[in-house]
Amino acid sequence: MNSPSTIDLARMSAMDLAHAARLLKGVRDATLSGQRPRVLPRPVIGDSWGRMILGGVDPDHDFRSRLLNEEELEQRRRASPLVDVLPVLRNALVSVADAAQHIMVVCDAEGRVLWREGSSAVLRKADSLGFELGADWGESVVGTNGIGTPLVVRRPVQVFSAEHFVQTHHPWTCTGAPVTDPRDGRLLGVVDVSGPLQTMHPATLALVDSVAKLAEARLRERHVSALERLRAVAAPVLARLDGRALAVDVHGWTAAVTGMPPADRLALPKSFGVGRTWLPSLGSCRVEPLPGGWLLRLEEPGDTPEPVAATRLVLDVSSPRRWTLAVLGGARDWTHELSPRHAELLYLLSAHRTGRTASDLADEMFGDPARTVTVRAELSRVRRYLGGLLAHRPYRFQEGVEVEVVLPECPVDLLPHSGAPTVREARSVAEP
Repeated sequence: MNSPSTIDLARMSAMDLAHAARLLKGVRDATLSGQRPRVLPRPVIGDSWGRMILGGVDPDHDFRSRLLNEEELEQRRRASPLVDVLPVLRNALVSVADAAQHIMVVCDAEGRVLWREGSSAVLRKADSLGFELGADWGESVVGTNGIGTPLVVRRPVQVFSAEHFVQTHHPWTCTGAPVTDPRDGRLLGVVDVSGPLQTMHPATLALVDSVAKLAEARLRERHVSALERLRAVAAPVLARLDGRALAVDVHGWTAAVTGMPPADRLALPKSFGVGRTWLPSLGSCRVEPLPGGWLLRLEEPGDTPEPVAATRLVLDVSSPRRWTLAVLGGARDWTHELSPRHAELLYLLSAHRTGRTASDLADEMFGDPARTVTVRAELSRVRRYLGGLLAHRPYRFQEGVEVEVVLPECPVDLLPHSGAPTVREARSVAEP
């Protein structure tokens, strides 16, 4: 028997949209009733539906959390780095959205709607759905959608009609792409284009993704300018110092060094400030403030007692959005927030204490053992903040280091952004 096919929105013409909406409704209804549909939802949609079913989201009635009041909304707007690229988003999307009977929506990393612009008629329809300023459009609140789902999977997603988990959203189509901070990979929010289902066009996905990347490029330009300003301040300070020292910004990016080879970036712990500290990649150092960053003066061997070697690592992947690695048992406990890719790699390594080759990891991550270049490059970055705690040939945690992995209560929340075959298999334990 042939396996069910998967619906492909990219092949749907405008004449097919009504048929596609009916087909998707049948697929959704069959899934909710526990039957196997004739046509499968796209994997990103099917995975999201699974999370919604396990999370208890009501598929037949929308739920609206408390709106932010005006003061709360303004506070979030001012605090969001996206305010600096709002002109870029407006110039690229608002006129297009208005002409196509869409609206542009910008949300923060928690799914709160911070800005909306576009067609006045569509804005009124959005109001009727609770798609208002200050609304919480996270996936766990309103179900599968073009804001909450991209926040979870960390990639652009187009959600059409009955692909929305909640029935009241079926007349709607939305396309969102995440925007990340180029300095540290932190998720900043989502830019989204939404409108009535009849206005769906597959090219919207590429457009929104391109605009999100343009916004990230502008943020990167601002970061380079900030590093140049820090370098101008730090250079005369470093010139007067003996020994090894470097100036980094608050995200660990290097502006200037003296007495040592330069490095692009240092991984800084969550709690970092003035005084003596210990970093796995540098050892003991003294930290002093600089405008826009830190001065790190490395202590030479013999200046201070050598830190006790770490005896325990705690990899926390219990949250669907943020992951951390704690280094415990050294001179000072140290915690680092992980990027999505590093969280994947360390999770895979934690399951194989005897080690994995680059080919093994490439197969587990991509289903392709030949993709070793990416694996080696990423693990080289990991070793910058783990130092000698991570060995290679094969890649493994050093003997004598206890590794604890904190998993989510529900397996479906395990690294939901990950498409790695091994991770998907671990998540499938909880599939309805």
